[in-house]
Amino acid sequence: MPVYGKVENTVSYKILLVEDDVAISEMVSGQFTKEGFEVVPAFDGEEARELFANDMFDLILLDLMLPKLDGMEFLKIIREKSMIPVLIMSAKDGDLDKALGLGFGADDYIAKPFSMIELTARVKAAIRRATYYSRPEEKKVLTVGNLTLDLDKFSVQKAGKEIKLTAKEFHLLKLFISNPSRVYTKAQIYRLIWEDEYFGDENVINVHMRRLREKIEDDPSKPQYIKTLWGIGYKLGEF
Repeated sequence: MPVYGKVENTVSYKILLVEDDVAISEMVSGQFTKEGFEVVPAFDGEEARELFANDMFDLILLDLMLPKLDGMEFLKIIREKSMIPVLIMSAKDGDLDKALGLGFGADDYIAKPFSMIELTARVKAAIRRATYYSRPEEKKVLTVGNLTLDLDKFSVQKAGKEIKLTAKEFHLLKLFISNPSRVYTKAQIYRLIWEDEYFGDENVINVHMRRLREKIEDDPSKPQYIKTLWGIGYKLGEF
C-alpha cells in the first residue's frame, strides 16, 4: 500500500483517499503531498473500511461509485463511529445524489471533473472548521522553561524580565509553545503565521526565526527553545 507524503517524526494532517480510478487517485495524492499532507489511498470500499478501522485520519476524500462496498454505505459506517470531515468526490452530480450524500453526513460534495485548486481549498476549509470546533479553550498564560507568554497582555517574559517581540515573533513563539510535541515545516509555519501560501522563499522565515532566537535563547547558536530538525522543520525543545 503506497503512502504519499509521509515524513518520519513529523505530525501532519492525514487524508484517507478513497478512489478506484488510479489516475485520479495519483493526481489528488500528488497535489496534497505538495501541500504537506500525508495521503493514504484506498481503491475500493472494503479496503477503505479496513484502513478506517485501524488508523486515524483527519479527513476522508470519498468517491461514491466504488467496487466491493458502495461509497454511500461506507459513509454510513463512518458516521456510526466518527465525526471526521468527509468530502465526497463523485461523477454523480445530480441534486438527489448531493442531498443523499450530505444527508448521510458528508461535510461537502464536489462533482467530477473538478478543479484541483477548488478541491484543495475545500479540504483546507473542512480541516480548519474541524480543528476550530474541536480545540480546547485556549489558556491565557503559557509557560515553558523560563519563558512566560501572557496572551491577553500580548507580552513575553524571560525569568521575570520582559522581552520585546514583534507581532510575528510573538505568534511564532505562541505556535510552538501551544503545540509542544508538534513539528512544523516551513510551509506550514508560513500558512499559519503569514496566512498565505508558501512558495519556497525560506528567507522570510529564516530571518524571523533568527531574530526570535536572539531574543529568547541564552545562546542563539545553540537554541534550546526552538529546535531545528534539519530537512524537516522546527519544534519546541524539551523542558
